[in-house]
Amino acid sequence: MREWFDAPFYWYVLGFTGQMVFGSRFLVQWWASERSRRVVIPAAFWYLSLLGGVALFFYAWHKRDPVFAVGQLGGILIYARNLRLHHHGKQT
Repeated sequence: MREWFDAPFYWYVLGFTGQMVFGSRFLVQWWASERSRRVVIPAAFWYLSLLGGVALFFYAWHKRDPVFAVGQLGGILIYARNLRLHHHGKQT
């Protein structure tokens, strides 16, 4: 199993998948805004940001790229916080 995680193909799949998930958040936001006819940032935007950010963080970690990793980590904290605020706002 360890050899599978060391395979370059696995890491490319993770990196490209993370990039696609992260990029798809803009389509989700655009679609929600078009439907509402005003600017809307749905919870799905933050979930996709978080999921894509985590995948890209692990890819950056594997590549030993501290600049990329720290940039993703900062975003992950913001996305998690925005999701928490979103869900807290739904309860009140």
